[in-house]
Amino acid sequence: MFRKSFLSFLLALMLLLGACSPATPVLPTVTPTIVATVTAEPSTALAPIVLTDGLGRTITLAAPARRIVSIAPSSTEILFAIGAGAQVIGRDHNSDYPEEAKKVADIGGSDVSDKLNTELILSVKPDLVLAASITPPEQIKALEDLGITVFMLSNPTDLNGMYANLRTAAKLAGHESETETLITSLQARVKAVENKVANTQEKPLVYYEIDGSDTKAPWTSGPGTFIDTLIAMAGGRNVGAGLKGQWAQISLEELVRQNPDLIILGDTVWGGNTPALVKQRGGWQAMNAVKNDKIFPFDDNLMSRPGPRLVDGLEALAKLLRPDLFQ
Repeated sequence: MFRKSFLSFLLALMLLLGACSPATPVLPTVTPTIVATVTAEPSTALAPIVLTDGLGRTITLAAPARRIVSIAPSSTEILFAIGAGAQVIGRDHNSDYPEEAKKVADIGGSDVSDKLNTELILSVKPDLVLAASITPPEQIKALEDLGITVFMLSNPTDLNGMYANLRTAAKLAGHESETETLITSLQARVKAVENKVANTQEKPLVYYEIDGSDTKAPWTSGPGTFIDTLIAMAGGRNVGAGLKGQWAQISLEELVRQNPDLIILGDTVWGGNTPALVKQRGGWQAMNAVKNDKIFPFDDNLMSRPGPRLVDGLEALAKLLRPDLFQ
């Protein structure tokens, strides 16, 4: 039976969020996104900041926001990455990266199953609340009804869209120059991966597991997701590329028929799945990935949170798919 808890998780994944508890398995080595610790005040705008958010609303700030509450893990990661971490005075309880974010006041949940602490949000007197596509519309409305300015970052569909979100957050927080430096660095890292895999003829077939609770019909990533995109950029082919819908179940029969070269466990962190458990699943021993011990635990937050760590996810995938190219 597909668990009720995962249905909430799947809904969040459809909007590219991953928010989970720490895992015990050893995960792939990832080059961390540089997060700056800011002590200086953000730059002061000469004119009001007028931007259109992901809901198509025109949002106006008289000056860069100095007191920001983030109510989505991806938004929190973006703010710290662009150098605005010192301006974050509140964050949803799923915002667990970077480590400094955990020291910020916890203002409650970021999904429909867990309410925000609006009383606490009001008490910290934010200039801005930064939301994301995973934020329920009713949460945004409730905050606006209290007179709080809320900006919703739209859901990017590719890395260029992610870079655009970084620039938007930078304008809102007053860290545009630092953000351009970050984007240049991220683009260089992406280019380095693309250059290494550009001329490879071999493209391993990858099964990326989102939820293996039902071992006869596990959930995986279909076409049009960051998982699908990053697998291709890393030089692989996605088992789920031909499925209907961004998130779909695949039958065990179809999985065995496709016979993936690698199994990547995106449900390691939140679901506790491990290579050892996969090897015990009935019928899975017929796959090359299982026969050849090509089963890898993976931090799905690198794939499902649309922020700078998507580049970390790309690098981690590329190292798993083609370790010979990343010695």
